[in-house]
Amino acid sequence: MRLLITLAAMSASVLASGAASAQVPVTGAANPEALFTSRDPKLNRNKQAALGIVRDLLEAGHWEMADRYLTERYIQHNPLAASGRQGVVDFFTKVMKVQPKPIPSRMKTEIVSVVAEGDYVIVAHPRQGTSAKEPSRHYSTTWFDMWRFVDGKADEHWDPDTLP
Repeated sequence: MRLLITLAAMSASVLASGAASAQVPVTGAANPEALFTSRDPKLNRNKQAALGIVRDLLEAGHWEMADRYLTERYIQHNPLAASGRQGVVDFFTKVMKVQPKPIPSRMKTEIVSVVAEGDYVIVAHPRQGTSAKEPSRHYSTTWFDMWRFVDGKADEHWDPDTLP
């Protein structure tokens, strides 16, 4: 906890000073699908379900397949989408108006890492941003999605999204 407070204070200090530094961009793995495997059968099942969520639902937009990967009660901690499998499907299909595309033989989504422990899988993605104070300044950071799985389906989801 003390380390987090120190890092937060350092970040605030750097931002307040306007100091610029060269940044190494966050990049994805060469073979992202390989990150979604494990020798442990339970972790492998959960990682494979996370792969389906990322590739089939989020990347290809096939929300009609949501029952393969999400429980009916799917708890959503993202403040933009409702909980429940249908709430998430409605968010992507009715609010975001996502249209299905062919499911790729090789996923295009960049993935930095996939970590599985117990019932949880965390998928980290590269993300590019633009400074709100300096729109010409771009930066590279990391986004994450974390799911808790029950019987091979995602039952709960977290990400760092905020309200606009």
